[in-house]
This record gives sequence, structure tokens and C-alpha cells, in this order.
Amino acid sequence: MRTPLALLVLASLGACASKPTPPVSPPATPDAAEPPADAPVADPVAIASTEPHPFDVRDLLGMDRISDHQVSPDGKTVVFVRRVTDLAEDRGRTDLWSIPTAGGEPARLTKDPASDFNPRISKDGNTVYFLSSRSGTVQVWSMPTAGGAATQLTQHPLSIGNLTLSPAGDTFAFSADVFVDCPDLACTAKRLEDEAADPRTGRVYDQLFVRHWDTYKDGRRSHLFVQPLAGGAPLDVTQGVQGDVPTKPFGGAEDFAYSPDGTTLVYTVRLAGKSEPWSTNFDLYAVPAAGGTPRLLTGDNPAWDAHPVFSPDGKTLAFASMKRAGYEADKFTLRTMAWPDGAPQAITQHWDRSAGSFTFDADGASLLVIAQNFGQRSLFRVPLQPDAEVTELVHDGSLGGPVPIGDSILLAKHDLKHPTELYTVPKAGGELKALTHINDAKVAAARMGEPEQFSFRGAAGDTVHGYVVKPVDFDPEQTYPIAFLIHGGPQGSFGNMFHYRWNAQTYAGAGYAVVMIDFHGSTGYGQAFTDAIGNDWGGKPLTDLKKGLAHATKAYPWMQADNACALGASYGGFMINWISSQWPDRFKCLVNHDGVFDARIMYYATEELWFPEWEHRGPYYAKPKAHEKHNPALFVDKWKTPMLVVQGALDYRVPEDQGLGTFTALQRRGVESKLLFFPDENHWVLKPNNSLQWHEVVFDWMRTHTGK
Repeated sequence: MRTPLALLVLASLGACASKPTPPVSPPATPDAAEPPADAPVADPVAIASTEPHPFDVRDLLGMDRISDHQVSPDGKTVVFVRRVTDLAEDRGRTDLWSIPTAGGEPARLTKDPASDFNPRISKDGNTVYFLSSRSGTVQVWSMPTAGGAATQLTQHPLSIGNLTLSPAGDTFAFSADVFVDCPDLACTAKRLEDEAADPRTGRVYDQLFVRHWDTYKDGRRSHLFVQPLAGGAPLDVTQGVQGDVPTKPFGGAEDFAYSPDGTTLVYTVRLAGKSEPWSTNFDLYAVPAAGGTPRLLTGDNPAWDAHPVFSPDGKTLAFASMKRAGYEADKFTLRTMAWPDGAPQAITQHWDRSAGSFTFDADGASLLVIAQNFGQRSLFRVPLQPDAEVTELVHDGSLGGPVPIGDSILLAKHDLKHPTELYTVPKAGGELKALTHINDAKVAAARMGEPEQFSFRGAAGDTVHGYVVKPVDFDPEQTYPIAFLIHGGPQGSFGNMFHYRWNAQTYAGAGYAVVMIDFHGSTGYGQAFTDAIGNDWGGKPLTDLKKGLAHATKAYPWMQADNACALGASYGGFMINWISSQWPDRFKCLVNHDGVFDARIMYYATEELWFPEWEHRGPYYAKPKAHEKHNPALFVDKWKTPMLVVQGALDYRVPEDQGLGTFTALQRRGVESKLLFFPDENHWVLKPNNSLQWHEVVFDWMRTHTGK
């Protein structure tokens, strides 16, 4: 259930087909240009009040989201994506903005009501290339970096994604979902058009995946294309590859990279076959940008290889590798190889952290690495010499996307009290300096609770960490009910982050004391701690939750120890079901979002089989006792705590039968219960208005049972 390989998470806008047109991209016509930069464009209506008030879901939705920051070659300008929520259209609207890296006021570059995203800056720094849906499908557009009119560059018959420019500036690469046997994009578009016109709707499958995440498979694969910037037909450099580049369902531009001379593309792919749903063997391949036969680079490793990054001089390729096949939460060790023919060598074999996003430092002698670290996502400098000393540059907060610029490092940061903004930090580490202040006024208007990290002795006497967030307008002379949040994964963390679905401040703003425990299995505390949950889903984690809540209520006497509601999603939802029988007298109410109910049908209905097979030591038919050891469905006779069940129909990770089964069990047992069902959501609630409803229903349920 964990979202693996979260090196960079790019929001997918989906693909839609139009009638076929020639694959060659003609010059743009005048009517393809954007209106003048000063043309009036209506922004979405503000969601939250500008007057001081306790933080709530409208503040959560109303915060602007910054992502995908790109620094110009001269290091003087950064272009980024700014997303605003439009409740009227029930979506997020994205535009491009820029700001000098030396500081100043941000400038808005695009003003179209469509989605503009994925910016990339030209070699000379004068042009921004980006993806936009303004033509009806997602295509490549360009505009001056200083601002001005936008021009459409491609008119492909399919929507495209994951734009990347070659370092030489003469080609660009992108991805598109195509039928593997099609010679060009027009072939796929024509086949989709023919299928849409066919009155028969049945599909025949002879192997898994049948569906993945929230989509039924239709035979298409995500492939990588290269196209001359001056115009011409795009070339599928992964032609015939039975696999997805970028990876599905969450892969993005981090899954491939140009060599600095622009002659080669390195990408990661898991070759499709009968074993695809239970294999984590992703490998790196190199292919000429002009087309040719791919060359396998990581055949020595049967597990996950990912995130290729070249050094500035092109002499070194760095990437991340797991060691254990079939385990999506194994440690990502950094490896390097001399380009193009060197043998891979591990450089962080003995560093007990899993590498997240990373890039080369300006001199090419080290890597700037983000890694989960005691409830934070910290920034480190990692020398290229194997097992050299790793230096922590910034500890606190959830950091991402480090980029060296002169004597500084540019990065993004968010934490429990602040959404993402851009910052700079001296290259040797030290204090962060805010570059953007996009959300300052909104943060100032929304009163938030103060977070505090704590630790205690958990299962097996191990040190376990957690967070408390005080209620808004905290008064030490008063006492407060508890919102006990349980994270999913289970290899995950509720750490120092500004979460857009499970944000601690929404509960603090409603007057609750928030408690979050990073139980055994959580990430950022060493690989052994993460591994400890294997085949023990209801064991050590439950012990940690019990001891953590007991510690918090003793250490913070202003908490109402006997007035708590527990909430969780995915694995957290499993734990809610497990608590129902194993800790049945502790909570006034429970909230279970997309949680596992029955281990047997979960195994046979979920899509990524490597997950339950690793967690429970094999397939269900081979290890039934392991799967059933902590199966909530076997203990329904002990359930009695009121529970709200939330389920999305498009959730194929924890399919809807799990939520419906939970609700049926509650109703048949006569336990007070409600079901909130979303026919149009997957494992997450993503639509803004659905998020409003989710919070309204959840807080109404909590108020009813806690008296708050």
C-alpha cells in the first residue's frame, strides 16, 4: 500500500485522445498564441477567510501549492508551478511563476485558465518550455522567460507528459501512453478512436495487471519519445519495450535522464510479463537519443534501480538501488558508475538512510540528498567515495528538490505549520532563508497549533518517536479531546510535513489534541526499524500505539485521556479494524478510510502483489497462516466501538469490497456506524469539494462521540 519510489511525485493530468493528425509538429498559427500577458484573467474565488481564525479544511484547500522549481542555467532565475484550488470547477489550476534567486517579487508568467505545468528552461535561459492543456490535449508550449505570449509547439494526436530538454538544447523528450506495436502516435490515436466507436465493451486479459491503482489496463504502455526542437516527427526510443517509461502509476521525469552531451537517454523500466505484479525488478537502460538498441546497465541487481542522475561533466552516473527483490520499502542505496562503461559501486552501503530525491553538487564531487530522518526529510551532502562521511546540512522540516546555485542551495520546504515555499541555504548548511512568501498572508490568518516531537520506549524497548500538536488557542488550564492519527504505508511516517489529505492542523483547529506515533515499520529511523513490521502487522505497531498514547496522555496532562477518537487510512485503516477487536474499550470513536478488512480477499483482489507477499512472507495460498495471523475479519465478534467507514470506488489498491465488508460487519453486529462512499475517488480523496465533504462528515462524527 505504500507509495514506493517517492523521489519526485508529479500529479498526472491524464491522457485524452483527439482525432489523428500528422505526427510532425507544424509551426504555431497566430490563434494558438496566448492572450497578451496583461489580459484580465479571473482567478478562483478565495476559499478561506482573510480574518484571523482557527485553521480548518478551507485553509488547507486554500493554500497555494508550489512545485517543480527549475533554475535557469545562469542561476539567476527560478521558474516554478503554482497551483490554486478552484472550488467552482472542482480542480486545481496551475500556472507558471518566476522569481530571481537573489530575492524579490514573484512574477506570473501564464494566466490561462487551463493547466500550465512541467516548466523547463532553455540552454541560453531565454525560453521556458512547458506543458499545457489549453489546446484541449496536453502539448508542448513555449514563452520568453521574462514573460510574454505563449506559443504552441506540438500538435500531437495524444496528450503527452514529462517534458525534459536535452542539455544541448536541440531536442526534447516526453512520454505518451501508446500501444507497443504502434509505429507512431497517430496509430495509437486511431486505434483508440476505433475502440470508442465499437459497441462491444468487453476486454480479454491473459495476464495481470488487469487494473492498477485506479485504472483498468487497456494494453497501452507509457513510452519515451524524442523530438527535435526545431520540429519533426517524434521518435519512440523505447519502441517495442513491454514496460512503462516512466513507471506506473507514480513515475515522472525522475525516471529518465539525458547524458550531458545529449546523445543518450538513461531510463528505468520493469519489463512486463507474467511476473510484473509481484516483481520489483526495475532496471536502468541506456538508449541512443537518435534511436537504437537499449543497453542494460543494472543486470547485476534483481531489485529496484531508479532515478538516474548525471554529473555536470558527464563522467559519472548516479542512481538509487534496493537490494532485496520483492520489497518496495527496502533501503535505497546510492550507487555510481563511471560513464559509459564503468561497473556500479555502492557509495552509501553503510549509511542507514534511504535516499530520496538527489542531485549532484556543482563541483560534481558529491551528491545533495534528501532522506527521511527522525520525522523529518533532511538535506545531506554525500561524497562520491564509498562510505565516506555523510554531512547533514539541514535537519528540520520536509525538504525537497535541492539545486546548487553559486554559494547556496535552493530547495523547497514545508512543515507542520507551513505549506511549501522556496528557500536558500548556504552550501555548507545553516539557516534557511525564505525566497518565496506565497502563502504568508494565509498562514498568518489561520491560527495553528504548536507541534512538539517526543520519544518513548516502545515494543522490545526500542526508542519510538511521535508528534503532539496542541489545539489552536491552547490554554494549559483546559483539557482537550484527542485525535489519534495512524499513518498508512505501513512503511511511512506522519512527520514534520504539511499534508494535503491528513493535515494535523485541521484537527488542532477543531479543538483537538493531535497525537501521531511513528510505530515500528515507519521510515526514517533506520532500515531495521522499517523492516520490523514484516509479518507482524498487528504486533509491535499496536504495542507502540498503546505505549505512545499512554506516554502522551501522561506527559501532557491537558489531554482528555478517556476521550479520544482514532483515525487512519490504508494500513492505518487496517489498524483501525485491528484496534476494534484488540483494543476495543479505548476509543470513543473510530474512522477507517480505505482500510484492509479481510486478508484473504485483499491478497486476491489488490493489484501489486509484491506488497502482501513480502509483508506476509509469500502468496496467500502458500502462507495462509501468515496472512490470517492479523486478519481483522476473524475478530468481528469483538467489535463494539462506533466506526465511520470511508471508501473510494476507484481504489484498486485496497478495493471497495474491503470498505463494504467493514461496514457490513459493523451493521450486522449492531455497532453504531456510518459509510461515506465516493464513487469517483481512488485510494485518496483528491477532488476539492469531496475533501470538504470528507472533513465535514469526519468532524461531525468526532463531535458526536467526543462532545467537542
